[in-house]
Amino acid sequence: MRKLEDVLKDWEAVIGLEVHTELTALDTKMFCNCRLSHDDPPNTNVCPVCLGMPGALPVPNRKAIQSIVMAGLATNCQIMKHSMFYRKHYFYPDMAKNFQTTQGPVAFCMHGHLDLEVEGAGAAERPSWEDVAADGQTPIERADDGSYTVPIRILRIHMEEDAAKMVHSGGEEGRITGASESFIDYNRCGTPLIELVTEPDLRTPEEARLFMEKLQQTFKTLGISDCSLENGSMRCDGNISLRRRGETSLGTKAEMKNINSFKSLHDALEYEICRQAEVLEEGGIIYQETRHWEPSRRRTVVMRVKETADDYRLFPDPDLAPFDLTDDFIEEARARIPELPDAKAARYVAELGLKRADARQIAGDPQTAALFEDAVAAANAAAKKNAAGKRGEKDAAGEKDAAGEKDAAKLVSTVANVIVNLVPGHAGVTAAQVASLSALLATDAITFAQAREVLDAVDGTDEDPEAVVDARGMRQVTDTSALEPVVDEVLARCTDQVRQYHDGNKKVVGYLVGQCMKASRGQGNPKLFNQLLRQKLEA
Repeated sequence: MRKLEDVLKDWEAVIGLEVHTELTALDTKMFCNCRLSHDDPPNTNVCPVCLGMPGALPVPNRKAIQSIVMAGLATNCQIMKHSMFYRKHYFYPDMAKNFQTTQGPVAFCMHGHLDLEVEGAGAAERPSWEDVAADGQTPIERADDGSYTVPIRILRIHMEEDAAKMVHSGGEEGRITGASESFIDYNRCGTPLIELVTEPDLRTPEEARLFMEKLQQTFKTLGISDCSLENGSMRCDGNISLRRRGETSLGTKAEMKNINSFKSLHDALEYEICRQAEVLEEGGIIYQETRHWEPSRRRTVVMRVKETADDYRLFPDPDLAPFDLTDDFIEEARARIPELPDAKAARYVAELGLKRADARQIAGDPQTAALFEDAVAAANAAAKKNAAGKRGEKDAAGEKDAAGEKDAAKLVSTVANVIVNLVPGHAGVTAAQVASLSALLATDAITFAQAREVLDAVDGTDEDPEAVVDARGMRQVTDTSALEPVVDEVLARCTDQVRQYHDGNKKVVGYLVGQCMKASRGQGNPKLFNQLLRQKLEA
């Protein structure tokens, strides 16, 4: 098969996503009082309602409906005051009553959008000549580095109940094909689930990956779900078709079912684009079908021919009255929405001077953002306390001078650097420890490599990084008067390298810095050594 970049020159990929998210923050299921848990023994959290026993009547979960309204408001959707539940019929063991309770043509949330920022290598997947979004109106704004922003429309977010969990034993990659036996855990049956359906506005695998990633960040920030792709509380189906460049009619779509990682979503769509292009270019036919992504073989395979809406025999659920959401209910949900990732990242850039990439990464996870803000507050408080001790309380409380502003900005930037590059993988690190470590880095007391060692040492403990640095003798010497004799000694004996520098080989400074670090037994600050070496070599 041809590579993706070659295929997308001739073909336009039309991609829509269906993202299913379990409302794991709730205590009970959607239509009964059964406990919501993924960790209990199989079939222990069940009752006549979620098992579909005759005569059992469902009662809607008010908090679940509040959660979906929050999700709709956070994704710029219209909140529909009047809607109702339908019965979606299918015969399969994962739903004992043989129908799924879901919403009909009108969902709680309709017609929203999210703006995607696509940059780096992924931005190259969309051809540079495309200048209008899929709505046919919104311009695609491209920066000089090739990055662009594009709106992705959301058709609807509807509420439904999740099905039971099927476990196939002995089959390949957990599939029923070839399995020796199958088990059903009805604990998950009836779990509140929201399904977000996009318009077919996505055009590249990278856009699809970024959309799902942004949605995960949004829902986690709302606190309505843990959005765990690994545990299945967030899953994605990708619908994709191809059409020749310049055409407007849609091709026949195939559905990638139950994708459970960002990488799998990108890779499955990339493979399917190339597969469909090969079939069409050879004169073949694309069938409307559901396909499964096999990560180990890096291919999609047919699961079944895709059902149509008529196959589900949808009709209004006679056991559930229509919903009429009040303005007070909607405003109550709106008041519960915290600062969302885009707004938080913009604030970090505007108020704290963070780089956009760092700001987006920190703001994208609520726990990381909380750790960052607490660490910044702790670092600033410690810096003010140190300043008070050196200059007196009166001076410390006065206006900051230019140098003080610069030091404060450097400290915040260092905290962000630690959070982004060092903290991942250290779940037990506290905000106070991040603040202490950042202060050591900002004052060049330790190197970045040493900071990683210190973080490993304090992770999961209450130890202060500064105490660890002093106990291990890691603190760097920053007194230039103490470093100059070392620099003079190194220059005196490394005459070959000095000559190379004067002949134009500036990279030799790295070797000389290493010699200085060796001579100082690792105690000298490498940045200062670099500065002193260049000053003396240029003199």
